[in-house]
Amino acid sequence: MRAIFFGMVLFYTSVATADVINMEFKFTPYIGDSAQSKQVETVPGNARVFINNVFLAEQEVREEKVPVLFEEREIAPAVWMPMSSLGAALRKGKNMIRIEFVPAKANKPYNARLSWAYVMDQSTEKSDNGHFQSTNQSGTGQEDKTVTGKIVLQREFIANFAADQPWHHYPPVISLSDEDKKILALMVKKRSEMFKPNFAGLYEVLGKYPNMNLDELKKARCLDKAYTAGVRINPPTQNQLDFILSGNPEVVVSRTAYAPLYAFDEKTFSRIKGDETQMCAAMALSFAYPPRFVVVRSPAGTWEIVY
Repeated sequence: MRAIFFGMVLFYTSVATADVINMEFKFTPYIGDSAQSKQVETVPGNARVFINNVFLAEQEVREEKVPVLFEEREIAPAVWMPMSSLGAALRKGKNMIRIEFVPAKANKPYNARLSWAYVMDQSTEKSDNGHFQSTNQSGTGQEDKTVTGKIVLQREFIANFAADQPWHHYPPVISLSDEDKKILALMVKKRSEMFKPNFAGLYEVLGKYPNMNLDELKKARCLDKAYTAGVRINPPTQNQLDFILSGNPEVVVSRTAYAPLYAFDEKTFSRIKGDETQMCAAMALSFAYPPRFVVVRSPAGTWEIVY
């Protein structure tokens, strides 16, 4: 819900004790006058998002005109990041977000804006000289920079709404042995081998996702139909893998240069009959075979995939 402020002196504030349920970050690289114009133009390029030094997502930013809204001169985001959607990647307490943006044209100056706001479970109502405003945001702020070439923006934030996971407290992984890399490569390979009838291992993996209706998935038999249509999971070899240390318990396992971990032949999906079946199979496989694995090593020395 948008907050619109009309004055500096507030005659009253109507609010009960509110809890933070989310935090949102928005990033936009742009050219134009955000203070005066109704529109600015986004700068094409590539944005990568890291949470606690762990690579989370990559997004292409395209060149387009976007609006500048409200008295706060808020720019429509090119990258929108709600922290409550990150699951186990988020720590209860202190976290760090980092955005790395590489523009398509390295020698052209542009502006980069990172803005943030906490989202509350209740709205705050304010009155000033007969004007009423309501917002469910607090702790809003933004950072603007004018740069040429790559930019890195980062900010610490508190996420007491996040779930505390036991592995969050594991010792940081500071090095990997050749044996560790062999074990992790084998984990990647074994996951690919689960995609075969009767899919027992894969169903066990998918059953760990709270939003996955395993009974409906089995009833639809979309994994069987995908396999029959020719869909296969192609894992990388060990020399095609990158093992990226974060300075925390998490180690990111991906193909080199952050390429997707598992290769899919998209043409085989077109052979799956029925749009609903295609969607069912695509959803299940996206959960089971994400673009990368984040793994941790327990104090006992065993490795596990955490997301």
